[in-house]
Order: sequence, then structure tokens, then C-alpha cells
Amino acid sequence: MMNEENRLTCPHCGEMMRKWKTPLDGSWGAEFHCVCFNDECSYFVKGWQWMKEKYSVTSSYRHRFDPTTGKSSPVPVGSHSALKGDIIEEADEGD
Repeated sequence: MMNEENRLTCPHCGEMMRKWKTPLDGSWGAEFHCVCFNDECSYFVKGWQWMKEKYSVTSSYRHRFDPTTGKSSPVPVGSHSALKGDIIEEADEGD
């Protein structure tokens, strides 16, 4: 179980990443991933322009870490609020 001492920080902005509940209908490989939900993170902010220039879409991505594999990758988002409804709060963990 994650606690304050071992939470990951985003390599792009230094903010603490949050536990995010992965969708049940996918191949995410873990019950949760750690995601940077800082709306001012350079990775997220620059992603909007990059996706528009490369793919002509209005979307971005957030930094994600899979605790099962130890690998990081982007998770796509279509708005600032996307995925935030599935943040697992510490109180939700039964601590």
C-alpha cells in the first residue's frame, strides 16, 4: 500500500503523483497506476500543442507510472478533468 513516504513524484514537475483506479475493461495490468494530475505540469501543458501539431486533435497526456511493471508512459486525456473522477483518495483505501 502506498503512503506519503513512498509516493512517486512526477519527473516533469516534481509534484506528487496520485493513485488512479484503472478501468476494469482494459489491459492495464494493475488495479491502480500513479498519475500526475498537476494541470500546470510541463508534460501535460506542452502535450496540448504537440497533439494538435502532430495529430490535429484536441487532447494531451499525463505522466503515468505502472507499479506492477515499473514502467512510465503517457496516459491520454481529452480535457483537464479527464480521469480525475477515478483518483483514489487516501481515505478511500481504508487507512
